Amino acid sequence: MRSIRAGVNGRDVYRNLVEVFHGFDLITSNKRESLQLAGIEWTPHTPFPAAEVCARLDEIYATRHLVITLGEDGMLLSANGKIQKIIPTAAREVFDVSGAGDTSLAASANLEAAAHFANAAAGVVVGKLGTATVTPKELLSTCRTHRSRLA
Repeated sequence: MRSIRAGVNGRDVYRNLVEVFHGFDLITSNKRESLQLAGIEWTPHTPFPAAEVCARLDEIYATRHLVITLGEDGMLLSANGKIQKIIPTAAREVFDVSGAGDTSLAASANLEAAAHFANAAAGVVVGKLGTATVTPKELLSTCRTHRSRLA
């Protein structure tokens, strides 16, 4: 079976995506993008309707896995429309969130392991100014520090 992954990004990509995204193995998005893909209106400063978003995206797109980056709240992993896990952020002191979402899921191992790993990388990136990268040494240090969460 061929694995297909898609990252959702941009302002005009939400039209006619059912045919494009239907049946993908993995879709990654942030809160705003996932709400738009699900066609759910949301009032800021209210709880994110995670279960409703996951169920609706599964219903519309029949995607096996979904990863939603939740900003300061970490990452949500969903399979077949059901929340599997919410991984807390690994961020320390945040200077700039540019590139944090793009850092997420930079690996294609076991989905949960990849999400933990990517979350650790994003935690390093947001501690830097501007769009940044993480070095292997920084990532290794962060993984060691947060070993219990990565296990």
